[in-house]
Amino acid sequence: MNTLKLSALDLATISKGSNTKEAIDRSVQSAQYIEQLGYERIWFAEHHNMEYIASSATSLLIGHVASQTHKIRVGSGGIMLPNHAPLVIAEQFGTLETLYPGRIDLGLGRAPGTDQLTAMALRRNNLNTSFYFKDDIQALQHYFENENPTEKVRAFPGEGLHVPLYILGSSTDSAYLAAELGLPYAFAAHFAPAMLGQAAEIYKANFKPSPYLDKPYFMVCVNIVAAQTTEEAAFLATSLFNLFAGIVTNLRRPLSPPTDQVIYHGIPEIEKAVQSMVSCTFVGDKEAIREQVSGFVAQYGVDEIITTNYIFDIDKKLESYRITYDALQGA
Repeated sequence: MNTLKLSALDLATISKGSNTKEAIDRSVQSAQYIEQLGYERIWFAEHHNMEYIASSATSLLIGHVASQTHKIRVGSGGIMLPNHAPLVIAEQFGTLETLYPGRIDLGLGRAPGTDQLTAMALRRNNLNTSFYFKDDIQALQHYFENENPTEKVRAFPGEGLHVPLYILGSSTDSAYLAAELGLPYAFAAHFAPAMLGQAAEIYKANFKPSPYLDKPYFMVCVNIVAAQTTEEAAFLATSLFNLFAGIVTNLRRPLSPPTDQVIYHGIPEIEKAVQSMVSCTFVGDKEAIREQVSGFVAQYGVDEIITTNYIFDIDKKLESYRITYDALQGA
């Protein structure tokens, strides 16, 4: 795995007994720590109407984290483009790239990042915007082009800036689109792993070289919980599994301390639903993580692993990042 890149996805999750400001501070602390370790990038995801996620104003959070770090790439994983006019995103990320040159990524998703009612509030009753995802991406690319002197509408700042675009997805539709446009593709296996194998094959088989990328670049987001021992990692991972149980049952909770056993133990319907969501989750000590992830990378031809880290205790969270880095970077 010598050429494998390692990055992180952070949702600025609010922990039990904590608040929004403290969640953002934890995100900054995580970014600073993994920057020192040598992680490639940290991304933040756009979600709305979710009480325990503090990353709804994604562009603002990216700017804040970039201002508190020095070299790590900071970006969106992703901006849900149908919620926004492409011009606005071009201006926002043009501003970010101007302030933090060479460090900003723009990952783009089609989903609303919320429920349908909230999507209507975001899109002002126009839920058809998702059907224009490809057109909106191409409009965004046009705004970033070097020179558009004859255009009536231009992006300032933004024009002439090389903000790299990434297509995010959890389906075969997104794989086809990323391949057609010749863009890097990031698959959300951390919560929707069902179509991972199909999407990987489709993306690579149909990829068309573009001015942005000459060959496929496949990124996969997975859950990794690493600790000094596999037993400790399994204990810490209950926070993640309990969080997903809240999503499955629509009883959302803040990120909570680990429990001796998962809170849904003995309820087969919830056990099955959670397991289907978190099947791309790797739990263990350094050796176990190395073995599990190396097999996964080889199986799917992954160029970059993006890890989530739903660990309640901040020190254990940072330690997991370190053990993961050591496991995958060969230290």
